[in-house]
Amino acid sequence: MLSEKEVLSTLEMVRNENLDVRTVTLGISLHDCISDNLQRFKDKVYTKILRTGGRFVSVCDEVGRTYGIDVVNKRISVSPVALVGAAFSREELVEVAHTLNQAAKDLDIDFIGGFTALVEKGMTSADEALIQAIPHALQSTERVCASVNVASSRAGINMDGVSMMGRCIKETAEHSADRDGLSCAKMCVFANIPQDVPFMAGAYLGTGEPDAVINVGVSGPGVVKMAVERALAKDPRMSFGGLSEVIKKTAFKVTRVGELIGREVARDLDVPFGIVDLSLAPTPNVGDSVGEIFQSLGLESIGVPGSTALLALLNDAVKKGGAFASSHVGGLSGSFIPVSEDLNIAKAAEEGSLSLEKLEAMTSVCSVGLDMVALPGGTSAETVAAIIADEIALGVVNRKTTAARLIPVPGKGAGERAVFGGLLGESTIVPVSGSGCSDGFMRHGGRIPAPVQSLVN
Repeated sequence: MLSEKEVLSTLEMVRNENLDVRTVTLGISLHDCISDNLQRFKDKVYTKILRTGGRFVSVCDEVGRTYGIDVVNKRISVSPVALVGAAFSREELVEVAHTLNQAAKDLDIDFIGGFTALVEKGMTSADEALIQAIPHALQSTERVCASVNVASSRAGINMDGVSMMGRCIKETAEHSADRDGLSCAKMCVFANIPQDVPFMAGAYLGTGEPDAVINVGVSGPGVVKMAVERALAKDPRMSFGGLSEVIKKTAFKVTRVGELIGREVARDLDVPFGIVDLSLAPTPNVGDSVGEIFQSLGLESIGVPGSTALLALLNDAVKKGGAFASSHVGGLSGSFIPVSEDLNIAKAAEEGSLSLEKLEAMTSVCSVGLDMVALPGGTSAETVAAIIADEIALGVVNRKTTAARLIPVPGKGAGERAVFGGLLGESTIVPVSGSGCSDGFMRHGGRIPAPVQSLVN
């Protein structure tokens, strides 16, 4: 139970420090919808989503009003479509995406995830069909999100899958060229993807999950920033150990809030509660930035020397606070550094403090990876794939989740601006050194073997 002092401090976080429940995500299994008849499959999928999620939005709103805490996004994740829709062609899978999109619209859901393939060790014909369907599926829907897991620490890196995703991203960007490649923002390429991610674009319902489950994602970069500034106002020379304790205790409170909301929603819907994911997920709003935490701790901006060490401290303290607060911490949990979605990080990229190379180094210690990074539109599919491979290798070797959400902006070059709008923000397009030099490398194909760390049996 929270003490009276903790309750008051939590209310202050909500009122003045941008604390919110960033997403409540309802996972729905589609395994009982499987059919080799497309129309029957689509009908069963639509019916199950509406039956299971019919009260979802209203319950989230009611619980939010009861506790005075906004539930910003209500989302649904479903079983990997490449698995449950394995009988269908690329064109038929696009129709499945339209069915998912219509269900999300009718339920007033922000996004629906699960247009997903898991290809870390190889690809079935169904996986290939789904990946080929992604560009048109994302261009022709507003709420469908896609994810592809191309590697794991136990299996290694499927370089054929990585190469295919490089081409997929380029094609997806071209399909939404009039919106700066916006469709790419709804797609993520993973290593070690968790089965219970509540955040988009990576959310899907894993095969080991219940028939329906509630997962919660809580965010609070503004809360952490204010806690750090209050601590430094009392002791300007506070040690890094002391700062870690401050962040850890703050993360504890935020996680408790998220679990409370999630359990209430799950109870009212009569479905199991899954996990709470505490991730410092910023928005383009002032005061809701991960980058501002770096400045509060003495760095000129994110990306300058010291940034990787500081991000490691921040990520570790957030995870420890969350783990102590709840026995059901999952998803990603830590700190995101999405370039366009964080006003401060986007500014660092614009000023040149944050390069693609420094960003990649920082992703070795953050929650996810190269997130919402705008690339020159002329970047080749092979170079995009090689950037993905570098990022994925960090996750495989370090046994952590990493991902890439890259947007090669059609018709624009380094230094120009890409504008995505809303929570996706805008950003300067970062240069890619040696662009076009990766073609020969990507031709090798096959699988990069799992590292020796995988031999744990």
